Amino acid sequence: MFNTIELFAGAGGLALGIEKAGFNTLGLIEFNRDACDTLQKNRPNWRVICEDIADISKLDLEEYFGIKKGELDLLSGGAPCQAFSYAGKRLGLEDARGTLFYHYAIFLEKLQPKMFLFENVRGLLTHDGGKTYKTMLNIFEAAGYDIQKQVLNAWDYGVAQKRERLITIGIRKNLKEKLKFEFPKPYEYKPVLRDVLQNVPKSVGVSYGENKRKLFELVPPGGYWRDIDPELAKEYMKSCWEMEGGRTGILRRLSLDEPSLTVLTSPSQKQTERCHPLEARPFNVRENARCQSFPDDWEFCGSVMSQYKQVGNAVPVNLAYEVAKEIYRTLKKGES
Repeated sequence: MFNTIELFAGAGGLALGIEKAGFNTLGLIEFNRDACDTLQKNRPNWRVICEDIADISKLDLEEYFGIKKGELDLLSGGAPCQAFSYAGKRLGLEDARGTLFYHYAIFLEKLQPKMFLFENVRGLLTHDGGKTYKTMLNIFEAAGYDIQKQVLNAWDYGVAQKRERLITIGIRKNLKEKLKFEFPKPYEYKPVLRDVLQNVPKSVGVSYGENKRKLFELVPPGGYWRDIDPELAKEYMKSCWEMEGGRTGILRRLSLDEPSLTVLTSPSQKQTERCHPLEARPFNVRENARCQSFPDDWEFCGSVMSQYKQVGNAVPVNLAYEVAKEIYRTLKKGES
């Protein structure tokens, strides 16, 4: 069995997909207490390290995880992307100091896994004119890795949600002749909300205020503010009414015949609404979890808003599984 360590684990979307692909999880690092509780509740056997990664990255990681440098099969995670203070100047590890990505890079240098999986938002490609991602790639290559990257849409991989993620795969350079990775091929069928919103277990969730609820009752499934009386829309939108662009996220109600838009960390945001197709309310936590392809028995800990945030920040489980399955296949072929 191949071993993995995950950084910035969140509520476990990526880790769950990787586990499903056949990997053994040696440890997961996560700073948020509620997310740690979620991981521990669902996988009591996992070593959940609920500490600041800046403290862990300073340690002797070989001793801490009981694994020698070069033996780890996979390092996974997606560091939150902040601007690098010197991005575009040195284009090396010093540029990333003070950011969370810096600690991902330190893990990579210290442990030298055979492969790594780094996931992030598509916007990372153009962040700071592309300099931020270029710095990251330079750091990966300097650490001794060949890089493959691709933007994948979760909707192509059995997830009823349009959600694009930038997937960066690294293979240690001394293994590049043995390890040949290919990104997963899209499914033929793309699921829609009708496929995931049936028989959803009872769940916590929030409601709209009375005025907003009445407005949403006027919006047809698949519609938005243009589909109601202009005077009512104008009163609701206030200053947004004068803005340019379609503003299609305002008073947006989803349809059963489309996928969810990107699941957010909050149940209700004025310019990016995702109203339930059949009821005038936001999706509840369990419905969002279905849109993220979490299994129904995966429980989330903490307050209602914390649970929404954990689900919204997660990597869709099935997207993670498909990528991890290809990584597993790559490592397996390399053994033969």
